[in-house]
Amino acid sequence: MHLTEKQERVYKFIKTYIEDNDRPPSYTEICGHFGFSSLNAVYEHLDNLVRKGFIKKGLPNQKRSITIADQKRRAVSIPLLGLVRAGEPIDVCETVDYVDVPEEMLARGENVALRVTGNSMIDGNICDGDIIIVKRQTTAENGQVVVALINDQATVKEIHFHKDKIELRPRNPEVKSIFVGKGESFQIYGILVGMYRKYK
Repeated sequence: MHLTEKQERVYKFIKTYIEDNDRPPSYTEICGHFGFSSLNAVYEHLDNLVRKGFIKKGLPNQKRSITIADQKRRAVSIPLLGLVRAGEPIDVCETVDYVDVPEEMLARGENVALRVTGNSMIDGNICDGDIIIVKRQTTAENGQVVVALINDQATVKEIHFHKDKIELRPRNPEVKSIFVGKGESFQIYGILVGMYRKYK
């Protein structure tokens, strides 16, 4: 089960507090940290975290009874769309299969998988045959690794925005950057959020 944004913040606070202090926070400390108007809000958030399997609570009279539940790696099936070249662009195929990946590897929104061919991103630990997890979106920040479409062909590169052009930079000193000028057909297909590799 996914957590809401508020539940995620409460869960991360509890987890970090335990890691830093070797004991869980009290309900009052949680209430004060988030500025809740009453402890009822704390009870509600904790009950939801228990129900979704993220924490466990002790007896009601125990002030510091919260523990982090053992989180088994939940797998989510996402579409594998085919090949993306870490080198010169190639066509992106339609869905050819589905792969199961850990839920925590996924970003919010639509996620797809692509199999990498080529070694232009090898210094970024993206190797030939790897499966990358991509969040579908049409924007990116400078320096992010993206899957980009150039004339409807796909490549995975680190993106850099210049005044009059876009640079798709490899992470391999033996491979040259691809530069996209004004007027050329270009689209950001998505940003890299994870990488899935099976070792033989």
